[in-house]
Amino acid sequence: MSVRSLTLVGSLLLAGLFAGQAAHAQRRAADLLPGDYIAAVVNQDVVAASEVIQRTEKLKREAAQRGEPTDAQALHKQAIEALIEDRVLVTYARESGAKVDEPELDRVVANVAAQNKLTMEQLKERLKQEGIDYRSFRENMRDQLMSERVREREVQGRIRITDGDIDKYLDERRSVLGKSDQANVAQILVSVPDGADETVVAEKRARAEAALARVKGGEDFAKVAREVSEDANKDKGGEIGLRPVDRLPDLFVEAIKGLGSGELAPKLLRSGAGFHVLKVVERKTGSLTTVVQTRARHVLLRPSAQLTAEVAARRLAEFKRAIETGRTTFEQVARENSEDGSAPEGGDLGWMSPGAFVPEFEQAMDALPLGGISAPVPSRFGMHLIQVQERRNTEIEMKQLRDQARGALRERKYEEAYQEWLKELRARAFVELREWQD
Repeated sequence: MSVRSLTLVGSLLLAGLFAGQAAHAQRRAADLLPGDYIAAVVNQDVVAASEVIQRTEKLKREAAQRGEPTDAQALHKQAIEALIEDRVLVTYARESGAKVDEPELDRVVANVAAQNKLTMEQLKERLKQEGIDYRSFRENMRDQLMSERVREREVQGRIRITDGDIDKYLDERRSVLGKSDQANVAQILVSVPDGADETVVAEKRARAEAALARVKGGEDFAKVAREVSEDANKDKGGEIGLRPVDRLPDLFVEAIKGLGSGELAPKLLRSGAGFHVLKVVERKTGSLTTVVQTRARHVLLRPSAQLTAEVAARRLAEFKRAIETGRTTFEQVARENSEDGSAPEGGDLGWMSPGAFVPEFEQAMDALPLGGISAPVPSRFGMHLIQVQERRNTEIEMKQLRDQARGALRERKYEEAYQEWLKELRARAFVELREWQD
């Protein structure tokens, strides 16, 4: 399974519902609305001045949200270059003979309508209200699908991974593993509210100390955790699952230093969250062929012209609150809202070894306890809400290990290869820039 696919089997790059000026839409001079102008000609397509203005404004908003200065001239140049690159890619996809058959395109359009809780007739009506021709909308979707497929095919074909590259990667992994082991830590958390006064803090400390005393007195740690802990994984006896020690919070690493399997940290740990009682359930020395596999599920929202990353993040945060308060389930949210092929399975991504996901997704997933739900996580695929269902230790064969290494190296080299390929397409394309007055 491709690392780039994020295991989103069968997922498609869906257009924003009302992206009337979408970057991949086929445009010709005759399509321009009255009062619009041609900003650039790219092969057989044109870039309209209105598109450049729209893209520039979008870049300005994003820069302002990041607190960065907004240089209008620089952003204008960035906008038009991005639109030219989009046109270069889509025209190459058309010329290369890439095809999307009508039944598949029908399914994609129907999926867009369903994700926006519209019937097909309602979708057509909304497009009409926005001044978007339905046929053009379908062709825009076709272009995006073709472009994504051609990009994946062409870029993957340019990446070369040698046996020497794999050997070097595995040697680096062995060096890291030699400096770090794995631990399954269980905790009893007594949380302390932000800004709590001394009386409340003292009360919480006393409760945590009483829990520690019960465990030291011989009571089962898991039993005490289920009764006392305020952590999301208390129903599992407080266990967060086996993971590399360097992926645990630094405070935890320091607190369990020198402890072996089955040993209890003798003192309470104080953190910003509250007071912790810690126990090392299991400790293992790292091994290349012993990996911690994770079974996770997610909800994916893809930002578009009408769904910014910020809005997508707010929607996911609302989903998280609804799940945590019991108003719905993660599976239901994923089935109804996730924009990838895992939606019918409630977002379940199956059992995956390290390196199977893009780094930003995997880092957020690894930081979660069993049953924990992440904050919204951005990746190049969109915004994710992630929940870890299970973890397990698995022995893998050397062939699997080398295949994983090959996939990880492909992921490292993908962006550079993509930019090189795009640069070559841009150099071969016919591009004529034109001036206009706003």
